[in-house]
Amino acid sequence: MPDVMNPLHFTRGKALPNRFLLAPLTNSQSHEDGTLSDEELHWLTMRATGGFGMVMTCAAQIHPLGKGFPGQLGAFDDMHIPGLTRIADQIRAAGSVSSVQLHHAGMRSPAKIIGEAPLCPSDNEEFGARALSHDEVTRTRDDFIAAAVRCDQAGLDGVELHGAHGYLLCQFFSDEINLRDDEYGGSLENRYRLLFEIIDGIRSACRPDFTLGVRLSPERFGIRMSEAMEMAATLMQGGKIDYLDMSLWDCFKEPEEEAFKGKSLLAHFAELERGETRLGAAGNLRDPESVARAMAGGLDWVMLGRAAILHHDFPQRYEANPQFETVALPVTRNYLKDEGLSPSFIEYMDRWPGFVSEEAAG
Repeated sequence: MPDVMNPLHFTRGKALPNRFLLAPLTNSQSHEDGTLSDEELHWLTMRATGGFGMVMTCAAQIHPLGKGFPGQLGAFDDMHIPGLTRIADQIRAAGSVSSVQLHHAGMRSPAKIIGEAPLCPSDNEEFGARALSHDEVTRTRDDFIAAAVRCDQAGLDGVELHGAHGYLLCQFFSDEINLRDDEYGGSLENRYRLLFEIIDGIRSACRPDFTLGVRLSPERFGIRMSEAMEMAATLMQGGKIDYLDMSLWDCFKEPEEEAFKGKSLLAHFAELERGETRLGAAGNLRDPESVARAMAGGLDWVMLGRAAILHHDFPQRYEANPQFETVALPVTRNYLKDEGLSPSFIEYMDRWPGFVSEEAAG
């Protein structure tokens, strides 16, 4: 079993100094045109100086119609390259490895943000979304690839494709949402075709040592465990990606589907053949004990979200004392400010019950 403080080597690209990755956290800190703000850069660089082996940005939009939340970072235009370059330079200077998560919200793009009906593989009455035409699907593929090329040009170490949480790529994966009758719908192979075309395009267009990961989530959003496991295995054994990021919400809970009960979500994916692909997960990893438990369960690396919000230097604290006690919730706004969160990020976290103390709300 590898120790979480051991370096992590990928098939391509830089080795990580340790196996802690910063989760791609929604934070609403960038400018509305997608350009990087000083506040978002400060948030990221604090995690790099705090010892995270890889620092990943929030989900970065690859097209204006795929915007999922206010203040979202962008990678859809050359005007974003200077900001992406600042991220790459400062994370590198802090001794960490950089990655941008590439994202299109699809039917989950709020109409009030994008100014028109959101997009989806098929018409969706619940979300008021319209189906992408065939040409729009291939243009979306090209938009993902172009965004990755911008990240490459900016000197970033790699990108992750967001195929989880019911966003556009995940919508293509679901046979409940994706009702297309062309080569992007129907069979499991067809529903994942867009993802594999994006992977191939990035491999062709970016430098050979550009690190490429994919985020998937099982359950929810019309995703079946059996299909999620089959595609996770296909991705890991295919040799075209460097790591698979499983977003499990809770690594240690059993699946919802009766046929898969009896062992944890983490165990189901950790037992898959993975070839040279590195497997990691996020989901309720909030303290040293859960980190150690996840690594013991067979992961190559762990991804921290809330724990990284509360402790920008979680890896350094862990290295000094693998039993250190994490701060108890709720925490004050001043505490979060000291941890590098901007006022807009703090307001976002205040939506989560029990996270920000009422005492500091006034």
